[in-house]
Amino acid sequence: MSGQNDLTPFFGAATVGITFENGVVIGAEKRVLWGYTVVSKTGKKVFPITENIIVGSAGVSGDYQMLSSFLTAESNLFGLENRRSITVKAAAQLLSNILFSRKYMPYLTQTLIGGVDQDGSHLYSLDLAGSLIKETYAAVGTATSLVLGVLEANYREDLSKEDAIDLAVKAIRSATRRDAMSGDGIDLLIVTPGGIETKHLSLAE
Repeated sequence: MSGQNDLTPFFGAATVGITFENGVVIGAEKRVLWGYTVVSKTGKKVFPITENIIVGSAGVSGDYQMLSSFLTAESNLFGLENRRSITVKAAAQLLSNILFSRKYMPYLTQTLIGGVDQDGSHLYSLDLAGSLIKETYAAVGTATSLVLGVLEANYREDLSKEDAIDLAVKAIRSATRRDAMSGDGIDLLIVTPGGIETKHLSLAE
């Protein structure tokens, strides 16, 4: 796309998801744009949904904040009505349905959703029309190609939690050196059977 129809400036982000043994890490940098203007250097792009599910996003901050809040409410409602936690796959499918229902007036978001349940660790990527793809690692945002280059060169199926965190940080830091729409710090959410852990890091190594 080009000209007035070019949505690229609204998807400025380096958001990454990585599965590891018994867990998932999703991380993102903190720069928030409106078009080509930096409107915040402390933005949040990763969100806990339940005690075992997390999401990371790229796009218009109001859209992904609303979607995260709605998904949290619906997931909690599912738990109350069914007396069990929603699975990662079901939460991902719910988000896919929400996005697909608005495909003609879409939420301007790209999303990663990951978590841990009785079937293990899971990671899914979704575009603004709700396409749902299961991944072992993934990235969304303008820095996707830069992030994926680092992930493809370093990902292993036997990554430990610490290795996965280090790889996510390495990929985001690498991307921010070349993608002008990404920067200003790193937020990480790490989900394991024990719950969700949060980390905040600088871009300096």
